[in-house]
Amino acid sequence: MPAAGNEVAARMTTEQTVERLVDATIKLLADKGPSEIKARSVAEAAQVSTIAMYYHLGGLRELLQAVVDKGFRELERAFEAIPPSDDPVDDLFAIALTCRRLAQDNPHLYDLMFGLSTRGTYRPLQDSTADATRRSLAFQAAYSHLVRACGRLVHSGRIRVDEDPEIVATQLWSCLHGFVTLELGGHFSHIPDTVDRILQAMTVNVLVGLGDTAERAKASHVRAITRLAQPDRL
Repeated sequence: MPAAGNEVAARMTTEQTVERLVDATIKLLADKGPSEIKARSVAEAAQVSTIAMYYHLGGLRELLQAVVDKGFRELERAFEAIPPSDDPVDDLFAIALTCRRLAQDNPHLYDLMFGLSTRGTYRPLQDSTADATRRSLAFQAAYSHLVRACGRLVHSGRIRVDEDPEIVATQLWSCLHGFVTLELGGHFSHIPDTVDRILQAMTVNVLVGLGDTAERAKASHVRAITRLAQPDRL
């Protein structure tokens, strides 16, 4: 085989090994939580040697960064799969519900993606390509869907036209992230229908504060829930 062919084969082997290690880590997180994420347990689940993990990735912190990046790539794909509409508030709430669903599917992965894990060994490696706010490229790709939808919201005239779309995005993202985090922690277990009574009500209040009307905001939220066609997951 030519030298170039050897290089391609080696690269594919690395990519396949890393993918197996990342997928195994995500499954272990879902099944057993972060305490099970150790070099040996991950390598065994991926059916590779621990030496292979260190050789292809460098260590556990690098593995966790790869896991975080894959989590955000999956979040981006989920956002891309949302059927587009001509209503930016509808689209924004669809994004919120999609993020919530993915968090519920693997809460430990969500914790890791957003830096909520408390044990230092489980914190992802800071990517040298991340900016001062630690935004990885994978995070930025997912988050850009929210910012673009907020740009459409500003230009639609439903909120004040002098609002900065990215600031609006950070406000809505903060509401969503706080809600998801508290819900995953069981803090709303005594409240029925948390989507309607907390998440929807909270985002409607934010939008009204930005200049929308309560009636239009509520109607958009109802359309988003209906359009996703996954009522059993809400």
